[in-house]
Amino acid sequence: MSAVLRLEDVWKSFDDHEVLRGIDLEVGAGEVVALIGASGSGKSTLLRTVNLLEPIDDGRIWLGGDDISDPRVDADTVRARIGVVFQQYNLFPHLTVQGNITLALRHVHRRSKREADAAALALLERVGLADKASSHPDRLSGGQQQRVAIARAIATSPDLLLLDEITSALDPELVGEVLDLVRALADDGMTIVMATHEMAFARDVADRVVFLDAGRILEQGPPAEVFGAPRQERTRAFLARFTA
Repeated sequence: MSAVLRLEDVWKSFDDHEVLRGIDLEVGAGEVVALIGASGSGKSTLLRTVNLLEPIDDGRIWLGGDDISDPRVDADTVRARIGVVFQQYNLFPHLTVQGNITLALRHVHRRSKREADAAALALLERVGLADKASSHPDRLSGGQQQRVAIARAIATSPDLLLLDEITSALDPELVGEVLDLVRALADDGMTIVMATHEMAFARDVADRVVFLDAGRILEQGPPAEVFGAPRQERTRAFLARFTA
């Protein structure tokens, strides 16, 4: 399995607060990695460093064979290879659903309007929202908006998809429809790194679960091992909150 993403001894602080403390992580092609841990453990910051939204203080980050932590790297070129979905949908309110999806296709990847529109409609069909192509985001439910955000993120066929707590802002009844879409992407072989509090989903869908605690990777392994027989007491205490 070739490495799509590799972090080597990555450190990140905000003022005097160390948020990432020597992170080593490798993600293979087609692998789904779930990051779990308490709020403040560093999950979101880790994803933001990968997408170059936060510069690292030390270490290196590789995307494929490219060192994207090199300060000379063009951030926009890197981000064009990574799809990202955040907690909040971050859709452009003045654009239609179709317009949100075609924006990067047309202006970053230089696809023609006809090609971009056709790709957007195919994606909307895939996520079950073909009838919402001409709607604006404020006319959609939270779950529908998040599915559009995922469609926008994968429209450019990224090397890597980053998902940052994408169900945390949703009403409980809408969580399932979004996770079903992520499950389908995983089944299709997309490389995914996701920060999540959905333990059952991480157990069922991820190839590997990574437990972060205070900015360090304390434990990682196949879901059956991490959830079924965690080695670290801190991991056991964290998971007990979800299985009580």
